[in-house]
Amino acid sequence: MQHHDPVGTPQGEEDKSALLALENRLANAENVLTAITVDLDGELRFAEILLALTDLRLLSRSPGGEWAEWPISAEGLRLHLSDHAGVGCIELCDARTRLARWHYTLAGQPAALKLVKLFKERQAGVAQATAEADDAFGADPELQTPPSTWVLLRLGRFAKPYRKQLISGFLLTLASTAATLVPPYLTIPLMDDILIPFQNGQEIAFGKVAVFLGALLAAALVGWALGWARTYQLALVSERIGADLRTTTYEHLLTLPLDYFGGKRTGDLMARIGSETDRINVFLSLHALDFLTDVLMILMTAVILFSINPLLAVVTLVPLPFIAWMIHVVRDRLRTGFEKIDRVWSEVTNVLADTIPGIRVVKAFAQEKREAERFHKANAYNLQVNDKLNRTWSLFTPSVSLLTEVGLLVVWAFGIWQVARGSITVGVLTAFIAYIGRFYTRLDSMSRIVSVTQKAAAGAKRIFDILDHVSNVPEPVEPLALARVEGRIEMKNVGFRYGSRAVIRNLSLAIQPGEMIGLVGHSGSGKSTLVNLICRFYDVTDGAILVDGSDIRRFRVADYRRHVGLVLQEPFLFFGTIAQNIAYGKPDASREEIVAAARAAHAHDFILRLGQGYDSLVGERGQGLSGGERQRISIARALLIDPRILILDEATSAVDTETEQEIQRALDNLVRGRTTIAIAHRLSTLRKADRLVVMDRGEVVEVGRHDVLMEQQGAYFRLYQAQLRQADDESAGARDERASLAVALGGHAAHPAGNA
Repeated sequence: MQHHDPVGTPQGEEDKSALLALENRLANAENVLTAITVDLDGELRFAEILLALTDLRLLSRSPGGEWAEWPISAEGLRLHLSDHAGVGCIELCDARTRLARWHYTLAGQPAALKLVKLFKERQAGVAQATAEADDAFGADPELQTPPSTWVLLRLGRFAKPYRKQLISGFLLTLASTAATLVPPYLTIPLMDDILIPFQNGQEIAFGKVAVFLGALLAAALVGWALGWARTYQLALVSERIGADLRTTTYEHLLTLPLDYFGGKRTGDLMARIGSETDRINVFLSLHALDFLTDVLMILMTAVILFSINPLLAVVTLVPLPFIAWMIHVVRDRLRTGFEKIDRVWSEVTNVLADTIPGIRVVKAFAQEKREAERFHKANAYNLQVNDKLNRTWSLFTPSVSLLTEVGLLVVWAFGIWQVARGSITVGVLTAFIAYIGRFYTRLDSMSRIVSVTQKAAAGAKRIFDILDHVSNVPEPVEPLALARVEGRIEMKNVGFRYGSRAVIRNLSLAIQPGEMIGLVGHSGSGKSTLVNLICRFYDVTDGAILVDGSDIRRFRVADYRRHVGLVLQEPFLFFGTIAQNIAYGKPDASREEIVAAARAAHAHDFILRLGQGYDSLVGERGQGLSGGERQRISIARALLIDPRILILDEATSAVDTETEQEIQRALDNLVRGRTTIAIAHRLSTLRKADRLVVMDRGEVVEVGRHDVLMEQQGAYFRLYQAQLRQADDESAGARDERASLAVALGGHAAHPAGNA
């Protein structure tokens, strides 16, 4: 066995055992190109999974020793590499679906890159070019994989809790379908034993007629009752499946990391959870039920037809192969077409999601016409895509109807010939025509459901694209209890990368409980990223962050964040009352606690000036309040949860100087006993910090108090001097503006006097 250098493969005992198992699995003359160990499982727990690439196939060995393999020569096979906030991902896909996915920490990025590179080099022609193009343009893997009808089977996990109701619904469907097949069968004795003998001069036996008509009425009533029961039963189940699907998708969406939302449009996510789940619900409650009824009707009708006259039944089924071929051809076009329609429609929704929340900006810059044109273009493109698909669908439906009419004509011709020969009676032919009418009606209905099924499949794929996304901030397998936090923070050789770009490099820092740290540095120096790592919005790529001596990755995410108070640079308020917004992090807070938090944030006075006080409604995103008022409510919201770790990310940048001074006076008392990390644009606001941490290009370059750092005349000194010069320039500009205004006003006043 010939090995290329297995970069990234640890050489522990377990790994040696895996490599030995790999050697035993190889065929004669099969060479290993590279072998790596990925260190995260599907739930992002630490594990060791062997990935090996040979000149013939890709192999994977799970921690339990199970092997999976894929030949490189398989059509459409490709390997896609991506990474999000410290977690890398290797995806193996074919032309239809994703076959496998492996996760790893970015320490293994070089080995993963080598694996993907060698994999592509082994692929031939078009498959290699396509994979490289996808990698170069960073194509979204969600859009690369076409939807398959089989994705609807994944809805089974949501149907499982309702299996008893589904079984009873199926039995009701079976019974109601059987009831509707009784009337055509009764036409045989009605024709052969009553009507035709009457035409030949015999008397009508009204007793028999009454029996047959009573049986027809009974069959109709039973069919109606069973049909109502099964429709109601399955509609209730489908509504609950749809509700569970929406809830599960939304709950999973809330667990995804921030970087996932950074790459998605709000309107698209809203469309997936809203319209896509509604479409699936309609499919399950109406069309899936109809499809099941159609299948049962066709099967049961076919059995009856063959029991009556096998030869005539064979003639009846002649159009079936042609219809099946048409469905197969059209299905693929509809499948890709409906997914494209979904994506185009989400663009229409995106325009609305962008414009309506930002309507103030639209009006301020008089861009109503531009936004209307943008919506018009998106809507026009949506119309164009629908028209293209409708051309295919409009030809398909009449073609199926034509084939069914031709099939009925063939049955008439063959049936008349059989009657003329005496092979069948008129009653049998009449029953056949009645059954065939139902048979072809159901066949036509089944062909129409192709469109609805492909729409539901496209919607289900977009839903499962969300559900399949795994958070790169995983929950620990055995979490540590976190009853109380002292607030000691220790960062050991912390590193973090956005993709291939290093943002934090080898950063080490210890913060004592109750200490106030000021983070300063130029824009892009890594201050906000460091705060995000402490909040565990992302996980570190290298090193570790410890709180009270324990790695924060060993705590449950929710348990840890309950002890962290965060005030953002841009405060976000929800639609609701002032009190509800302050109590967002502690919904069961009493009114006294809410008022105390508002007082501490110097928000109590302006809240009382509002019409309804604490019960005053806040508009969407805090409309109706000034930036300073929104910020103080945001600070009160963070303080109400009484966090042991308080993070202020440019918390005073959105307020004026007077309001900033009020907040600073409140913070002087509030930071006592709390570990506080503050980022401030104006360095003067951090003079009271216990220590200042100066960052540059993701590294800590200076640490110390304001006075000490000023004496050193290093990076902090240069930052401070630059801000002083900027402040002087702004003051000089303001004085010049006031002087110019005074001159203008003075000249305007003197001018009339001179004329006088």
